[in-house]
Amino acid sequence: MKAIHKICLLLGALLLGACNPEIDLLVHNAQVYTVNDEFDVVTAFAVHEGKFVAVGGEELLDQYNARNVVNAQYLPIYPGFIDAHCHLLNLGLTLQQVDLVGTKSFEEILNRVQKFAKDKQPSVIRGRGWDQNDWKDQQYPTKTELDQLYPDTPVVLERIDGHAYLVNQKALDLAGITAETDVEGGTIVQKQGVLTGILVDAPMGLIDAALPEASTAEKIKAFELAQNICLQHGLTTVDDAGLSKENILLLDSLQQAKRIQLRVYAMIANDSASVDYFLKNGKLQTDLLHVNSVKVYADGALGSRGAALKEPYTDQQDHHGKFVTPVADIRQLAQKLAQSPFQLNTHAIGDAANAEVLRIYNEVLASIEDPRWRIEHAQIVDPKDWSGFGRKIIPSVQPTHATSDMYWAEQRIGKDRMPGAYAFKELLDWSGSIALGTDFPVEEVSPMKTFYAAVSRRDAQGYPAGGFQAKSALSRLEALKGMTLWAAHANFEDQLKGSIEVGKFADFVILDQDLMTVSEEEILETRVVATILSGNIVFSNRFN
Repeated sequence: MKAIHKICLLLGALLLGACNPEIDLLVHNAQVYTVNDEFDVVTAFAVHEGKFVAVGGEELLDQYNARNVVNAQYLPIYPGFIDAHCHLLNLGLTLQQVDLVGTKSFEEILNRVQKFAKDKQPSVIRGRGWDQNDWKDQQYPTKTELDQLYPDTPVVLERIDGHAYLVNQKALDLAGITAETDVEGGTIVQKQGVLTGILVDAPMGLIDAALPEASTAEKIKAFELAQNICLQHGLTTVDDAGLSKENILLLDSLQQAKRIQLRVYAMIANDSASVDYFLKNGKLQTDLLHVNSVKVYADGALGSRGAALKEPYTDQQDHHGKFVTPVADIRQLAQKLAQSPFQLNTHAIGDAANAEVLRIYNEVLASIEDPRWRIEHAQIVDPKDWSGFGRKIIPSVQPTHATSDMYWAEQRIGKDRMPGAYAFKELLDWSGSIALGTDFPVEEVSPMKTFYAAVSRRDAQGYPAGGFQAKSALSRLEALKGMTLWAAHANFEDQLKGSIEVGKFADFVILDQDLMTVSEEEILETRVVATILSGNIVFSNRFN
């Protein structure tokens, strides 16, 4: 009888197993941060056809027949990271130019430019990443040496923030820029009536229009190069902050052809052809691409003194910065988009720019229930204006900007305005959510540095010991949400991604140590073990 009973139990178990659903993947024995509303931490989940179908404990092993079973060996797993503000195409194009990041003098720039020009022999010499704030002499460079070296080849060297060019005379001539040229929304820097080669904000467009755009082949290569870097760093979605219609449609074609797997939330560049096209044709949304917003620049950057301030710059008393887009034009665009399904995402750095944008937003959104309009950067916000943020208006910030700018920000705006600078915690308290990004290639592609800067308010060298304006630091939970669920919410995608929950895309990242428990000093040592999109490994340094 005992033998018969055992046989019956075995047959029952086999029959029960035969009834278990077939799925693609089951991950277990993990430390899974779901980032759901309760912030549950579980050990296992099941994936089928690219989505999570179950989230729970080890009992899932008995409930599903999985084609692939992964024992995560108790490694931490998080929802796929989202970079809420970056420039994917620009990153890839920058990788094909002279790398000027980290240069400590103009002489070093010249050396890199000459080596690049000799090796590549380009028809246009382009470079990116210089920052005079990192030099002993923090004055803007001039074009004198470039004119001598390259009298017949245009040279365009972009500042780290993307808001200033240093160009040579050949580039100026091709663009028709003279000492008499005047462009609203920027500055053509002169010394004693002579062009220096420095162009801040709007005049840069004259150079862009005069020189050949990157070829389609160069753009395709750029998207592919940038994607690979993002996947290596655990990013599964990126928000590209400003793409033209042509570049959005190119990206869509590359994704359809399976050459680009990365998910992209693409903000439409504020040129009339691009905006009118999408307003006429409506939102574009696939599993990989979401086009639902317009990106507009209110002002420039603080480092190049293009940010629009209420009071003059402390280190340039005759200068307030400038609005890149006139306030009337921002209001007109906001009114147009408020009558459409599209979101407005406005770059605002200075306190004057933030005040005007908040005023416009609150005016036009009064009767709209859930617009989720965004202010990108929200870098210097007068504390009197913090209350302008709220459930309808989301701050989209970059924590590493704070730890990069802290060395010179007070020189620009003075001590009295610093309490409103990089005030991430305060903005979160008013808004209820905050989206975190890097603005790459301005900063490095690194969710770990984003997380570290957000919670520690220190740079990669651990400076300052107590943190830069530490009261504005985010908690680890807030930082993780800002890189996952809150970023997805800012994209109108929180029902699709941003947490490990049933029905959402199976996008997740496995790390080699736990961001939520390691010491702050160890956060930057954390490495990506694997990046998974729709249940498929797209990057791994451990699994096959």
